[in-house]
Amino acid sequence: MTSEDTLRRLTDVIESRKPAAGGDPGASYVARLLARGPDAFLKKIGEEATEVVLAAKDMQHGASKEALIAEMADLWFHSLIALAYFGCSAQDVLEELARREGRSGIEEKALRKALARQAESESTRSTGATP
Repeated sequence: MTSEDTLRRLTDVIESRKPAAGGDPGASYVARLLARGPDAFLKKIGEEATEVVLAAKDMQHGASKEALIAEMADLWFHSLIALAYFGCSAQDVLEELARREGRSGIEEKALRKALARQAESESTRSTGATP
């Protein structure tokens, strides 16, 4: 069993908990988060991200890695819920990571900034606004 199998199974479960698929918010935590909408699961992502940071900081002071792993699993899980809500999947993220593989992170970030500046400049020109 591979990690991709685990992600695929989790994605399938999350999809099955969507309100449109008959997910019952009274019986399923995932269905409840999806029914409450982005504010609910985005809040959880923020909380879990903070807990990841705290667990990592604790590791600097001798804590075991299990807490970090558990908190990271919670973060990933809630992120999968967000992806599903917005019509994306873990596979989409894996494909993006594969696309970036072998690229310099510094170069990738510079390219994204340059493309954003170009898009902003084109938008400004098309609306006639001055920067």
